[in-house]
Order: sequence, then C-alpha cells, then structure tokens
Amino acid sequence: MTNYYKSLSLFAKRILLVVIIYQLCRLLFLIFNFNTFNQPFFNTFLGGLRFDLSAIAYINILFAILHCVPGKFKYSNAYQKTLKVVFYSVNLLFIITNFIDFEYYKFTGRRSTFGMITAQGMEQEISGLIVSFLMEFWYLLLLGIALAIAFYKAIPNLKLPVTEQEYSKKDYTKQTLIFLGVMGLTLVLGRGGFQKKPLRIIDSSAYGALNHSALILNTPFCILKTLNKKEVLRSPNYFSKEELDTIFSPITSIQSEHENTKKNVVLIILESFGRENLNIGATPFLDSLITESYYFENGFANGKLSIDAVPSTLSSIPSLLKHSIITSNYAVNKVNALPKILKEEGYHTSFFHGAFNGSQNFDQYSKVAGFDAYFGKDEYEGPEAFDGRWGIFDEEFLQYFNKTLSTFKEPFFSTIFTISSHNPYIIPEKYTNKFPKGDTKIYETVAYSDFALKRFFDAAKKEDWYKNTFFVITADHTSAGSKNKIYNTNVGKFRIPILFLDPSNENLKGVHEKNFQQIDILPSVLDYLGISKETISFGKSYTSDKNFVVYYLDNIYHVIEGDYYLAFNGTKSLALYNFKKDPLLQENLISMETEKANTLEKFIKAYIQSFNERMINNNLTL
Repeated sequence: MTNYYKSLSLFAKRILLVVIIYQLCRLLFLIFNFNTFNQPFFNTFLGGLRFDLSAIAYINILFAILHCVPGKFKYSNAYQKTLKVVFYSVNLLFIITNFIDFEYYKFTGRRSTFGMITAQGMEQEISGLIVSFLMEFWYLLLLGIALAIAFYKAIPNLKLPVTEQEYSKKDYTKQTLIFLGVMGLTLVLGRGGFQKKPLRIIDSSAYGALNHSALILNTPFCILKTLNKKEVLRSPNYFSKEELDTIFSPITSIQSEHENTKKNVVLIILESFGRENLNIGATPFLDSLITESYYFENGFANGKLSIDAVPSTLSSIPSLLKHSIITSNYAVNKVNALPKILKEEGYHTSFFHGAFNGSQNFDQYSKVAGFDAYFGKDEYEGPEAFDGRWGIFDEEFLQYFNKTLSTFKEPFFSTIFTISSHNPYIIPEKYTNKFPKGDTKIYETVAYSDFALKRFFDAAKKEDWYKNTFFVITADHTSAGSKNKIYNTNVGKFRIPILFLDPSNENLKGVHEKNFQQIDILPSVLDYLGISKETISFGKSYTSDKNFVVYYLDNIYHVIEGDYYLAFNGTKSLALYNFKKDPLLQENLISMETEKANTLEKFIKAYIQSFNERMINNNLTL
C-alpha cells in the first residue's frame, strides 16, 4: 500500500498547491480593484475558499480518479509525466481566467461567465480587441507567464522508481474504499456542501459586504456554472395575477395633453460616458449642453454593458437577465420598440453604429426593434477613419451621421451609438496631446468623443431639420476605473448623464432631481411628442409621479425609489440605504426602517414576476 499512499499524498499536495494559487488570485483581484471593495474582512476570504474548493473539485474530478483509482499502472514513468502535464494544463487554463477579471471587472462590475469569456455577441471584433487588451494590459500577460512557470515548477512529483509491491485482496479492498471516499469528498466539495442545492453564484451574497460578491467568487466557478447554459426564466409566483397588477404593471398608458408634434427624434448613446466624467474637464461640450437642456441629475443605466443599453433605451426592457437580452433565448421576442411605434406615426427610422457590422448583434436587434435601416462600418462613406481595431472614429462617423440624416424625409427617428471612448481607447494620431489625459485610461478618449459630439452639433445646427428635432442624449453605462469611491458603490456604478434637448423649446431646461433611467426614455419620447399610446414599458414617463429605478448586477436585484436604495437577492432583502444622505452606502438601514424596506421589497418582487412572466410568454406587446 506504500505506493498507493504516495499517489494519494501526491494528489493532496497538488490540490493544496492549486488552492493556494486561487487565494493568490483573489488577493491580486483585490489589489487590482482596491477602490471598489471597502473593508474586506476575514469572512470574505473564508467564504471565497468555499467557492474555490467547489471550482477546484469540479475541475479536478478526473484527476482524483487518475491519481486514486486502484491499480499498479499508475506508477510508470510515462503515466506520471503525462498526468502531471495534463493536470498542469487544465488547471492553468482555468486559473488564468481569473487574470482577465483583474481588469475586465472594472468594465462589467461582475465576474466573467462562459458567455462573456466566449464573447457572445462580439464575435466580429473579438480578435482585434484581444490584441488591444494584451497590448494595454501587457503586465497581466507577464504576470500570467510568471505564474505559469512557478506553478509548473512547484507541482510535486511522484518519486520514481517506486518499490515493487504485490497487492492482496485486502489491499485492493482498502484502495477501493479510499478511492470511493476521495470521490465522495470531491463531489461534496464540488456541490459546496450537503445543502439541498449545489452552490450557486448567487450564494456569494451570504458572505461579506453587499458589493463583495465578485471578490468572494472566482472566475472558473462562474464559467463552470454558466457553461453552455442558455438562461431560462421561471416565474417566482410571489403574487396572484390580480394582486400582481395592483402592485406593478408594465402596461403604460400615455395620454398626452397636446397634439402630435411630428418632431424628428435623435437618440445619441455615448459609449462609457459615466456620470463621473462630468464637470472635471473631460466633457466641456456636454457640460455646456446640460445648461441648455432638461437634465436628470439622478440618471441611471439599466445595465453595465453596451449590449444591455440598446434594448433598455429603445424597447424599455431592463437588463434583469444574467446575460444580455440580445444574446438570450428571448432575443426574438416581439417588442413594441420606439422605431416600430414611430413608424406607425409616419417616421423613417434608422440605427447608426460605427463598429464592424455584426458588432454585439446590434444589426440583428435593429431588425427585431423595427428599424428601416442600419448603418455600420460597412455603410460608412467619408474620409478614411478606421481606428485599426473596431470601427470608425467618432468625429468622422458623427459627421457621416449628420449628412445622412439630411437625406431623410421628415419626420425621422434615428439612433447613433458612439464607439471611440471604449477600450482600447484610441484617438486619431492628428489629435495626439490635444486632449487632457486625466487620471484614468478612458479620460482622453472621452474628451475626444466630447469634441466629436460638439462638431456634430456645430454641423447639425446648419441643417433645416435641426430646430424641428428632439434630442435625447444618454450614456450606455458608466466608465471603468473611477478613482471616486462614490462611483464604485452599487448605486454609483450605474449613474449616467441623461438629458433632453429641443432647440425650439425654451421651457425644456433645468436640472431635475427625479430618478430617471434608460427604460424611461421610450414613454418619455412618446409623451413629449404628443403620441397617446398604450404600450408595454417597464419604465415611466418623465412627467410621471413615479420615481423608481431598477437594475440587476452580481445576481442581485437593485431598486431605487426616492432617496432609498434596496438590494434584493430574489429571496430576501439584503440592504437598505438612503443613497442621497449616504452616497458611500455605509449605514445599512434595513433593520431600522423596516416599513420602507418591506414596501420596496414588495415592489421589486412584483416587478421581477411581471418581467419574467412576460419574457417567458413572449408577451411584451399589446
């Protein structure tokens, strides 16, 4: 049995080494994202160990068999060399996925899943972006190589040659029992313990502070839990149908007080223009435009990714799925999006995006949403302006946008999604050192895109259609890597500028405190245009008395109402804050203001149930 015990010990030492590396990766993740995580305590790392052991057990179940199965064949030189190389390769592949999130987490606010790692919806541009990612974050590549070398050298070996031994039936029985014990322990660790359900991503909310889920989790675990899985929604059945509609119903009736103005509508979605960029020198034009506009001081995105922003702004559908609606099972659900509604009112509709055609499936979603035409990199006509990675620089593409709008018959509705203020943060060579660089990687490209936006408005003001146009400007999501802790909370991560501009309406001005989100844009546009309509909208018009915002991140539902913010995990409320008095979310009021917490919990439950049931039943239209 000596040889068998050596093999068993070897497996235990190798697994221990992997466990230590996972802890090192968590420490590195914390260091790279230190501004995000406030006061990580011991139980955060202890809870993380449970998720590490689960991922390691799943990944190494084959190696548990190959190390511990009874038999003499395990002790040959060729077998042991092969076993070491395969053990090393498989574990290194999963370990390295943690390195992606050292920086990528700054953009997404969550650990990467299988869909994010495989770039679902970004197949067209992924090769160029990977090159850019490696060039920008070269230190991660070096760090990964150093870890790979150290990991291989640290893997213990079985000392060969082993002593020749004859095994009796009793020995084989012992080995078999030990083998079954190891397999049993591996399976228990893999499922995370003896609880009824295997460990899930959402269980991370039970450890540490509310925003510590990503620190508790590890990327391999999140990949394994989402491997080749299409998200299937289920109704939580919190309420009966009758009670549900009394708490929340997305059936929205717009009863405008004035006739249809037939104004043109231009929706501008600015890439990564988070609220944190305003009034710090990066966006002088947008800052000045706000003073001439109807501006929402408390504007919020409904998602953390660009691919989430399009259905939110155009279809009034929030991002309450683990993956984007555009790449989900529900991507082809019928929706009553703005282009469809406005086409019924005689509008020509179009969508512009300067990236590769097919980028993030926007061209396909534009068809589902009902646009007449899509204009991407392939359709662009103008000076050579390819950024070398992803698409057409904002300055030239916005000028192309302006010229193309001038060819449309009025009234028209058009959406443009800018791209330059996105990783890899490239600006044209002719503007080298023209814009301030600030203290974040995105600062210079935000300044460039702001300049491109100014040039667009300078040109548009000369067009006949300009004064008959209602402009809506929003960001798709916040920027990455903010140094201001206010924008690293679960509220701050979603704060974006949203404003309305009508050059012909002097009364549409001012700063407004109302909580306003991307999904509020659809009903607000209809209301402003004077289109009386009953439709499905999970938001509300800017004239409504309602004051809520809803979004989803890290398997937690987040709801804002008035001055309060509630976090709800689908089963219970986790935290309640007065985010206006307590912008860093340091004082959890859930045990002190129970009535408010219960009211918000009831609302978010009804909201989730209504969303899930309508998505499942393809019931997003009337």
